[in-house]
Amino acid sequence: MPYLRLAPGPQEHPTPRDARGTHSSGQSFEQLRRECLQKGVLFEDPDFPATNSSLFYSERPQIPFVWKRPGEIVENPEFILGGATRTDICQGDLGDCWLLAAIASLTLNEKALARVVPPDQSFGPGYAGIFHFQFWQHSEWLDVVVDDRLPTFRDRLIFLHSADHNEFWSALLEKAYAKLNGSYEALKGGSAIEAMEDFTGGVAETFATKEAPENFHEILEKALRRGSLVGCSIDIKNSAESEARTPFGLIKGHAYTVTGIDQVRLRGRNTDLIRVRNPWGQVEWNGAWSDSSSEWRAVGPAEQQRLNHAALDDGEFWMALSDFKAHFDKVEICNLTPDALEEDLPHKWEVTVHQGSWVRGSTAGGCRNFLDTFWTNPQIRLSLTERDDGQGACTLLVALMQKDRRKLKRFGANVLTIGYAIYQSPGKEGRLDKDFFRYHASQARSKAFVNLREVSDRFQLPPGEYILIPSTFEPHQEADFCLRIFSDKKTLSRDLDGHVDIDLPEPRKPAPRDQETEEEQQFRALFERVAGEDMEVTAEELEHVLNAVLSQKKGIRFEKLSLISCKNIVSLMDTSGNGKLEFEEFKVFWEKLKAWMNLFLRFDADKSGTMSSYELRTALRAAGFQLSSRLLQLVVLRYADPDLQLGFDDFLSCLVRLENASRVFQALSTKNKEFLHLNINEFITLTMNI
Repeated sequence: MPYLRLAPGPQEHPTPRDARGTHSSGQSFEQLRRECLQKGVLFEDPDFPATNSSLFYSERPQIPFVWKRPGEIVENPEFILGGATRTDICQGDLGDCWLLAAIASLTLNEKALARVVPPDQSFGPGYAGIFHFQFWQHSEWLDVVVDDRLPTFRDRLIFLHSADHNEFWSALLEKAYAKLNGSYEALKGGSAIEAMEDFTGGVAETFATKEAPENFHEILEKALRRGSLVGCSIDIKNSAESEARTPFGLIKGHAYTVTGIDQVRLRGRNTDLIRVRNPWGQVEWNGAWSDSSSEWRAVGPAEQQRLNHAALDDGEFWMALSDFKAHFDKVEICNLTPDALEEDLPHKWEVTVHQGSWVRGSTAGGCRNFLDTFWTNPQIRLSLTERDDGQGACTLLVALMQKDRRKLKRFGANVLTIGYAIYQSPGKEGRLDKDFFRYHASQARSKAFVNLREVSDRFQLPPGEYILIPSTFEPHQEADFCLRIFSDKKTLSRDLDGHVDIDLPEPRKPAPRDQETEEEQQFRALFERVAGEDMEVTAEELEHVLNAVLSQKKGIRFEKLSLISCKNIVSLMDTSGNGKLEFEEFKVFWEKLKAWMNLFLRFDADKSGTMSSYELRTALRAAGFQLSSRLLQLVVLRYADPDLQLGFDDFLSCLVRLENASRVFQALSTKNKEFLHLNINEFITLTMNI
């Protein structure tokens, strides 16, 4: 069985034309380099300056860093010397072993490496002190440029460096990744699979070694052959165990790279071996099949040469697969495509992407444990229509990623605990409400809610309609997310939060005066007292009477309606256009007011006299407004207090504003069908921002 080091077959360099430039100047790498060459200057990146702010955000450097270009450190710097290999990865004084493990794995796939590290750059002709690297972020490729000033101390690189001091591609790659995430400090701590995905746009699958399938050797072999990036680690029970060394020379809580797998014949039996690399470039396994162990003396020199065995303290070592499963806890495989590693024939997957947000007060509902708010999470409808070839079910892989958490570390953000659930759709259009989730269990869900950047799992479901709910574990936690759905056959999906369905009933016409009931006659007397001699209610008069009446109402929190809100009410109800309310207009409004008050009391579930922003969504739907999540977020920001509560004055102002905007839109769309290009969602959002 041949030792697998590289994906087999011809490997063409990918073209970077589809990567989006990120430099603040709007110029591409080529444009910036050309400009520097024309001016005869070396590039200095204003977006990531050679200052302490690019190094740390929460601490001061312990030593005096000096930023130097490679030509100031060595006489003949090289970008890549003798090919980019895993031995070019040596960790410095930054706790980013997870990143280094991913880079070491990246060097085993020439095609993926050439995408991340474009070969169109060097310290030779055309050198202008500028380099660029490409990373995948949330379903797109980004081109990140950096200058080549690197942090040093006593003419030595402080962070990632190559074993050959004249080679600088790995140090510059680390700098570009630090820029992408805001600083070098932001790279402290992480999982190798995070960087692996950023290097490939691939999808992660995780195996617990103690529960690994019987064909684990074949799975790893196939992963390496396909060019997948593979990492492994040992779990820790507490922070005190971090980077603690075991009696066998392994480091807990440390990211390693799997670089090879093979078999040897020993004493008449086949033994499965696995090769692992420590990104420190030293500190190795000292058990069976370690560099100087007795097992190597039992195999011939030809076999040792075939396995590239060398007794060097370079951080790379062989060990028996059985020992590997006993001592390591987790293996992470980043598949360049999510083709099942258990299958023999690769196939092309269909991919759909949804970008969304969890926003406190509107779409951050937490997991199913929080029934009152769970239903407010984003909801995505999936239509699985075609079975897999030769199968009775549809295969899909769902990957949920929270965005930019590493970049936001400087602002106190942590990685949230996330997951998702998939429900059989009841067949009706629109969002599922709270009662549905009260009585229906999920058909599938992520294995667990975990505090990782991405959670992914593979499912087989019968054809049909499904609703996928991505969420954080706790409610009220905010983040942006990217949801990727891979399926064997084409899957139709749409975001159920992306529309507004508003159907406003026409106001009921008042009864003629001679047919008024006793209650209506009493109301007319009230109107006459409020309106005065002109028998019309102004906004100022309406403000006075509403504040007087509603402040006495029990069961609601009411502070005060503003004059602006009362002017909006007059604008809503004034059919004559005189800026005042006549009796019939005032009566129609009063009926609306009573209906809205009953709604408020009905949906004030905890009888607190206020309505939470989550209760607001249900109340607005009952009032005829089914808002998109974006529009609901604007409503909550405008009308809710810091505790996400609304009094009746806020609720009333919100309803009047929404109904006003809806009626204006309906009028405009009727009269100007060719002129008005906004949909109702966009129109109301525009008016809410005014």
